[in-house]
Amino acid sequence: MRLRKSTKTWQKTRKPNLLRHKSGSYYARAFAGGKEVWKSLKTSHYSVAQAKLAEFLKEHRERVSDGNGEVSAKMTFGEALKIHQQNQADDVTIKSSTRHYWNQIFVALLKSWPGLADREIRRITKTDCKEWARRFGKVASPTRYNNTVAGLRHVFEVAKDAGIMYGNRAEKLERVPVRAKQLTLPSSDQFLQLVDAVEHAGAWCSRDCADFLRGLAFTGCRKGEAGQIEWRDVDFDTGEIVVRGDAETGTKNWELRRVPLIPDARALFQRMRGERSGESSDAKVFRVNECQKALDRACKKIGTNRIRHHDLRHLFATRCIESGVDIPTVSRWLGHKDGGALAMKTYGHLRREHSIAQAQRVTFVPVTVKQADVIAFPATA
Repeated sequence: MRLRKSTKTWQKTRKPNLLRHKSGSYYARAFAGGKEVWKSLKTSHYSVAQAKLAEFLKEHRERVSDGNGEVSAKMTFGEALKIHQQNQADDVTIKSSTRHYWNQIFVALLKSWPGLADREIRRITKTDCKEWARRFGKVASPTRYNNTVAGLRHVFEVAKDAGIMYGNRAEKLERVPVRAKQLTLPSSDQFLQLVDAVEHAGAWCSRDCADFLRGLAFTGCRKGEAGQIEWRDVDFDTGEIVVRGDAETGTKNWELRRVPLIPDARALFQRMRGERSGESSDAKVFRVNECQKALDRACKKIGTNRIRHHDLRHLFATRCIESGVDIPTVSRWLGHKDGGALAMKTYGHLRREHSIAQAQRVTFVPVTVKQADVIAFPATA
């Protein structure tokens, strides 16, 4: 009996660096830092493989020419993470608060994946990533899960850019849908009761806290932005407030904006300025920049749901929309950069009391026609 010869696993082609697997698929092979680098070209057509090989080799040469080919092939995930965090620290467009948030994300990642920091990053498989995602998704909120997955991808990109791996092992992890938060905001009467309760709480800063809460609700500023408003930023002649944000980092979107003085805001600032007319133009308008504990006690006292400083920004936007201001305009007042998409998603709802009131304006009978004059048309067959 004649024995059959075993089929070779790999077959050379006329093209250097291009090999054909016995399955028919083509693979590219190159060298970096004394090690072989393989990549599936995901095709069984020779002409297509040639084109993909050229793209692969070009990318490979760029990585090696950048000096990344000298990076150890045994780079650990922790080492790649340090490089990524250093890149973030060197990026002047990233605010310190954003860097702090991402540091928290990576702490959560390493805690949820024991031993990850010491593993060779090229040894981490897509299956490993999927197993971690399955476990982490059960205990993390949708937002925290999505951002942690994004952070994982960023770290793998470091190894990819260094030529240690081709392809991102976490790129196939899917985001989970984030449920829109249901806003529970105080009514106009409840807000007035809240502010009154804060103002008469008896603490040395009670009135300052009440004024700060009024300022948040009447301007829509973020807490940090309101705390930085100076008297020079309040222009009574033009009826605007210039929102500059932090002296070093500016506003959240890096740009100052102008917010018009609604009547309540004008009355508030005029009263405060009249009481403190001797202060310089660069003095802070609000003497406190946080009063959550006072707000919590007031909510408990009047029996309403707990709200945060940021909910007063939501309250401002909602009141503006209910008063007839169009959403793109409200979006600009809030400092959004998307033309109103986020505002539409967040504030497209109306509070129940407003919705019921507006429903009374809907009618199929023209307002110029008296009910008695309406002619009943006979039914037709």
